[in-house]
Order: sequence, then structure tokens, then C-alpha cells
Amino acid sequence: METILFVTHTEADGRVPRAALEALAAARELALARKAELVVGVFGAVTANASAQVAGASAARWLAITSPDLSEARYASDAAAVEALARAAAATLVVAPATSRLSRVVPGVAQRLGGRVDTHATSLAEKDGAPVITRWFYRQRIEAQLSREKRPWLILLEGGCHAPFVAEGAAPVFAEVPLPLGPSDRRTRVLGLRAPRSDAQTIRPDARLLFVAGAGWTKKQADGKTHADRAGELILAFLQASKASLGSSKSLVDQSGEGQAVLPFLSHLNQVGQTGATPRHPKGLATCCHGEEPHVVGWRFILERRAVNLDPGCGWARGKADVLYVADAFEVMEKVNALLAAK
Repeated sequence: METILFVTHTEADGRVPRAALEALAAARELALARKAELVVGVFGAVTANASAQVAGASAARWLAITSPDLSEARYASDAAAVEALARAAAATLVVAPATSRLSRVVPGVAQRLGGRVDTHATSLAEKDGAPVITRWFYRQRIEAQLSREKRPWLILLEGGCHAPFVAEGAAPVFAEVPLPLGPSDRRTRVLGLRAPRSDAQTIRPDARLLFVAGAGWTKKQADGKTHADRAGELILAFLQASKASLGSSKSLVDQSGEGQAVLPFLSHLNQVGQTGATPRHPKGLATCCHGEEPHVVGWRFILERRAVNLDPGCGWARGKADVLYVADAFEVMEKVNALLAAK
């Protein structure tokens, strides 16, 4: 019988991230479909607070590794924890959320276990008596279904692709598994964390809104002049008030190499589309971009799409946006920011 291990790390407060609850729901559904044994494994400096979040998952066993060595993301300790949980569960399938912490270590754990790994999976299912994953290739233009006979099979499930697990009932009690760390595994030490100020952070994967800026923000406006500085002020003010995530069209981020006016807080990390990211947010608002196919492909998983453009015949108007506002983006965002400030 197949044994499916769901494994995740905990955050500083001892709770599991939202992406983990999505992966748990997918793993549980697969276990029910295959009549397989489900094992829930968590690791971190604090794990007790996670039990209430996974209550009612119908797991056969509940495993945890709790250690101060797991307070910070470190390859040696994280890989050892995932490996120890997989061996303790005797897992044939390992399902983990594709957080940055687990994405760094799961491929290495697959090598240690003599198994195989697949990343960027977007769904798990039972098909013809075998577990099958779905993932995208070629910048999300080709969807493929994959299955493997090799075991153990480790799978990293992307966030935003499955409804999160909803806990119910009494919290389970985790059985502690020892963390096998030797002196050499502690040679790497985490000295601290460097991160941008919260008001400088523009990429927010968990935001409910994706705000995308196009090249029109830096073009000549009605007065015949460019207003890149004002554009930057309006966009940053909106991001600060709404806590939205910022995306950009390729043409806008490419302008820095063409000697044109640019928005200094944008980089290719913000790029959305065929040659950029394919984010998953409930809502999206595009401004000053035309909505052509190479850009819109990045909006594949945005549930509600709206756009602001002065051109009523732009790509967004041709069935790519749920709502198109034919208006000046500067005027629209001025008004939106004023309304947000009033709240």
C-alpha cells in the first residue's frame, strides 16, 4: 500500500504557512482516492501550534521534529529533517509545499533517499490506478501530466493551485522524531537576516491584488511631457495603501537599458508574462499596458482581471479583461489613492 507523507516546515510562531495547508488538502485527497496511508510531518523550532491547523486531516500518523537548529532556514538541518521524516514514515510519496525553504532542500533529499523529484506541480490526482501530477512547461503555454513508477517520489506543489485545508475536530498529538545532526552539519551558521523595508517590498505572493504597470506610465502624457517621477509616487502610494503585489510588462523593465525614463523600483523580478512570472492572485489590475498575448499569458491564473487604458481598442478590450476602464491612469490612481487615504 502507498504511504503518502505530507511534510512542511513551521514559521517563527509555530504555525504552518498557507501554502502548506493547500498541499495538505491535495495530499489528503490523493490519499483518499488511492486508499493510501497518510502521514503528516512537520519540522521547526516550534511545532505545537501547527497541530490545530492540521486537525481532522485523517492521518494515520503525526510526526514532528522540534529543534532549535530548525529556527532558521539552513540546508543541512532542513534536509536532515525532511529525510528523517520520510524515513520514519517509510514514505513512497512525499508531498511538500513549494515554499522557498522546501524548494531548496527537497531535490537533495530525493537524492539521499534514492528517489525522484518533480517541482512546480500544480495538481495531484489519481488516474488509471496511478498518482499523476500536472505542471506547465514553456512559460505556462503547455500543460502536461506526469506519473512515475520510481519510489520514493517527492513532489513540490505550487501555492495558489488548491483550496487550503480547513481544520476540524481535536488537535492531534505529534510523535517526536529525532533530528540526526552531526558536528559537520552545524558548520553553517545563520548570522542574521537582511530584507528590504516593508514599504520597499513590492513583490507579495500572498497579496489579494496584482497591480501591473505598463510602459505607458513613462510615455509622454497629454501635456507632451513625461512624468515618470509622478508615476512612481502614485504607484508606490497605491502599493503602500493596498498592500498589492507589483508586476510589470517586459517593455517597461527593458527601458532601463534603452536610456529612457524608468521607474527605479522595478526590476525583471517584477516582470509578468511569457518571459516573466505567472503569479496567482484573486484579482488583477493592469494599467498603461496593452494586454497583448505575451503579457496576458502571465495572467492565466488571475481570477478577476481589470485594466485601465486610454485606448478602447487595446488588447484588454478584446476579451482579455473582465472590465476595461477607458481612462487616464494618472487620474484614476490619483482618485483611488485619495479614497484609500480617506479610509
